[in-house]
Amino acid sequence: MDLEVGPGLTIPESELQWRFSRSSGAGGQHVNTSDSRVQLTWDVAGSPVLSDEQRTRILERVARRTAAGTITVTVSERRSQLRNREAALDALRGLLRDALAPPGPPRRATRPTRGSQRRRRAGKQQRSATKQQRRRPSED
Repeated sequence: MDLEVGPGLTIPESELQWRFSRSSGAGGQHVNTSDSRVQLTWDVAGSPVLSDEQRTRILERVARRTAAGTITVTVSERRSQLRNREAALDALRGLLRDALAPPGPPRRATRPTRGSQRRRRAGKQQRSATKQQRRRPSED
């Protein structure tokens, strides 16, 4: 089953690599015998379905989640391997949609309002008073 990320991108099933292992957590005796934990891996750097622009955008935005140009999603939320496979596909789809989304508008620098400055100072005074009350009374 191919993974449809969006209208312009569908990842063929042949590019997705699955690994299964035993999951920890709930499941009783069944959890000790079934491989319900799912690891889904996709090679972003070597995928022919991506344009160069898409590839660089994905690799830049999910750089912390990639290792050697591959994205790995691990799911062990459900007791069933089938449900974990569906959850892994959904997680990869969401990750790629977020990575391919156009950047938002640039932030416009604004000054803090007078009220926010006043609240910040009041909070600092409150914390200072709390810490002073924790001190051992001085012997004057």
